[in-house]
Amino acid sequence: MNSVLEQIYATILPSAPYVIAAYAIIWFVLLAYVVIITVKLRTTEARIAVLEEMYASRQSDATESILKS
Repeated sequence: MNSVLEQIYATILPSAPYVIAAYAIIWFVLLAYVVIITVKLRTTEARIAVLEEMYASRQSDATESILKS
């Protein structure tokens, strides 16, 4: 092996576990962030659906009361 490559590998390889760990932590944090956002999005969508149902119910009640008058 070339002596220059040996020096480069001797410099880089000892720090490889730290680089791998940093990438693993970044991927884990990113995955956790996406999961949290997805759960919150589903919760918000469910709340919006309930509000839409309440609004539609009130609209139909208001229409019926107007028609009865």
